Amino acid sequence: MSGWESLLPFVLIVVVFWFLVARPARRQQQKLAATQAGIAIGSEVMLGSGIYGRVASLDEETLQLEIAPGTQVKVARQAVVRVLEPAPPEYPTSPEQQDQ
Repeated sequence: MSGWESLLPFVLIVVVFWFLVARPARRQQQKLAATQAGIAIGSEVMLGSGIYGRVASLDEETLQLEIAPGTQVKVARQAVVRVLEPAPPEYPTSPEQQDQ
């Protein structure tokens, strides 16, 4: 076997690693960075710890998150893992709900 033939399995392992691990992780990281950059005042967000709240104010690195009426906490912008879409309005599904 020549030098290239003995290196071929290692090259294949690196290529497979790139396509199965590194590339998807990089895409996920870019998506998360875009999510964190798109945060606006009034957005409802979820933190990595599972805490939900509404953004009261923000600056470059932190934001004030209102987790209950009158209760705000200061968190790092990087703690936000998801910006929640506004819930659609609820429509009555039963005759009892339609009368209300």
